[in-house]
Amino acid sequence: MIADVTDRDFARVVEQARIPVLVEFWQPSCGHCVALLSQLEQLQQEVGQALMIVKMNVQENFQIPAELDISSLPTLALFERGLFVRFIGGIGKKEEIRKQLPLD
Repeated sequence: MIADVTDRDFARVVEQARIPVLVEFWQPSCGHCVALLSQLEQLQQEVGQALMIVKMNVQENFQIPAELDISSLPTLALFERGLFVRFIGGIGKKEEIRKQLPLD
């Protein structure tokens, strides 16, 4: 299961991570967001400890989504060494997402 991250613990969880972190910005009423979570759960099982995947509910958290100017859902953002690297495209298929990640 993909863990939740909030505005309050974002710095501790994401910015202090020693491995790359992929964050899904989502909301429960977004069908595409929920479908993507299933793909991300499969991806997390495949990559193991090489990548941390977390999700942030934008209905409950406003600061980080505003800082990143999140305007559509779902949105995937990659962080490395605590810094935002880029948004990840190919939303919907774990194979397309994996190709864009710093793995291997």
